[in-house]
Amino acid sequence: MELRSPESFWLLKNGILHSYPSLQKDIACDIAVIGSGITGALISHTLHNAGYKTVVIDKRDVAAGSSAATTSMLQYEIDVPMHKLAEMIGEQAATECYRAGIRSIAALESLVKKEHIDSGFEHKKSLQVAHSEKAVAELEKEYHYRKKNGFHVEWLTSEEIKKRFYMESHPGILSEEGASIDAFKTAHSLIKKNHDRGMLVYDHTSVKEFIYETDSVKIITEEGFTVFCKKVIFCTGFETLKMFRKKYADVISTFACVSEEDFNLYPVLKDMLIWDTADPYIYMRTTDDKRFLVGGEDIPFRYNGISEKIKGKKTANLNRKIGNLFPTLHFTEDYRWAGAFGVTKDGLPYIGEHPDFPNAIFVLGLGGNGITFSVQGMNLVLKILAGETDPLLHFYRFDR
Repeated sequence: MELRSPESFWLLKNGILHSYPSLQKDIACDIAVIGSGITGALISHTLHNAGYKTVVIDKRDVAAGSSAATTSMLQYEIDVPMHKLAEMIGEQAATECYRAGIRSIAALESLVKKEHIDSGFEHKKSLQVAHSEKAVAELEKEYHYRKKNGFHVEWLTSEEIKKRFYMESHPGILSEEGASIDAFKTAHSLIKKNHDRGMLVYDHTSVKEFIYETDSVKIITEEGFTVFCKKVIFCTGFETLKMFRKKYADVISTFACVSEEDFNLYPVLKDMLIWDTADPYIYMRTTDDKRFLVGGEDIPFRYNGISEKIKGKKTANLNRKIGNLFPTLHFTEDYRWAGAFGVTKDGLPYIGEHPDFPNAIFVLGLGGNGITFSVQGMNLVLKILAGETDPLLHFYRFDR
């Protein structure tokens, strides 16, 4: 299954930073983490540093799946607006899910600073604009709902947006809390640090079978070796969805492109995340090497891959939209790529246990907030292992 086009910007920018051996013997551990993307890196870091004997297994190179294709926008705003999420799960629950996003951005910043990781982490503000005149009223309703619940938001008119950001758009919500990161580099750096501290990592190791027993799990690799573990934690994103009998999410292909370095509006836009209310929405941000990155044009996922023709058509649409939104921005495309992710009806992840898989825990970020959900998963996994509860585990449960 192809998760991205070969030209993923982050992979080309960083290269394969670290490589590990494939599993060539039987081993035993407390917990096996399946997947070495940003989710697996965060979860294994937490487990290893909590004293669990942890092993990370991936069928690819580290972070070479969706983490190589993500645009790595860190927002507390969930794909489903707060006032609509409240209709689904209640106002208090929706508010808590949004606040958890703010806490997770701060927690990730604290982690990369503590571990001295060159992550490309940058604070940003988040601007969501209405994609049409008809959408303005709905977005303004969202603004008042967030304001009422104590969030730091500001309503900007079209004139204010044009004056501040040289952007031609309908009105929008400016949020104070946001950030961006290089998820590919962060995952590599975090896994390398923990590997140096004794955590075992095996890449290019495909799993043939999981055998779930009363108090343990056996993982049989394609090469015939066995990992004996007490628990297994799946950090494999949308690829995990095929394990379940029930459909929990849709899988989407998204497209992205990035400009050459030092584009002309970098000083104006460097501290911004920008997205709109369309479905699918367009999303934009600057990178730490002074490029402009734009993504969107989502389509249902194609298991046989994305052709260059489709990718070219979609990124041409993105280029056109940039021109409409920013008439004075000089956007010269440098790289283009496609990635895939899962989307849920309520915009929330699946984090927790599933009755069909004893001794397994799932951390499936999904949606546009996969990284911040994964940060939340660090604490939630420890609580599950300790037999503790948390309101977020209720909101993120399977079969909700």
